[in-house]
Amino acid sequence: MQPYPALIEAQMKRYYQSLSEKDRRRYAAIEAVKLGYGGQAYIRRLFGCHHETLALGLVELEEATALEQERIRQPGGGRKSAFETIAGLDTAFLRVLERHTAGSPMDETVKWTNLKRHEIAALLKGEGIDVSVTVVDQLLEKHKFRKRKAVKTLATGESEHRNEQFEMIERLKQAYQAAGNPVMSMDTKKEN
Repeated sequence: MQPYPALIEAQMKRYYQSLSEKDRRRYAAIEAVKLGYGGQAYIRRLFGCHHETLALGLVELEEATALEQERIRQPGGGRKSAFETIAGLDTAFLRVLERHTAGSPMDETVKWTNLKRHEIAALLKGEGIDVSVTVVDQLLEKHKFRKRKAVKTLATGESEHRNEQFEMIERLKQAYQAAGNPVMSMDTKKEN
């Protein structure tokens, strides 16, 4: 068996790397068949593929139905979802966000968090669950958290008495706290 020149080998490797898993094994099988005796060992070394991968490619070349399949893997193949493999993922996620969740006073279905995706992933890692930000995105969507964007509006003007209301609130707050009473702050403005 005559090996290909180095330039052709380099082109073949680049092309092989650009293919899907299914197309790689079939391309390797075609090249091995073209080369004849010793071709399989040469192609396995050239592409760095396993002998079972090449054998499967050779079988698929002989089966007409295999060549018509559009799927790259068989049904059920591939890595399982984090939701299937990590026990207690949803519970841990909700526990992590428990103190970092806010919502709309007008619509109880609207909720958001002040944490960034990577911060949520880091907090989950602290709980012993190592997930990517992609899984965090899926969790946020699953539990109906929305993205919250700050809305900037133009100032409506200055008032010389503007600060008085805040000073009064601060005095009342200090008086209540000194008496041992709790203080709550509520925004009661309704949006139209």
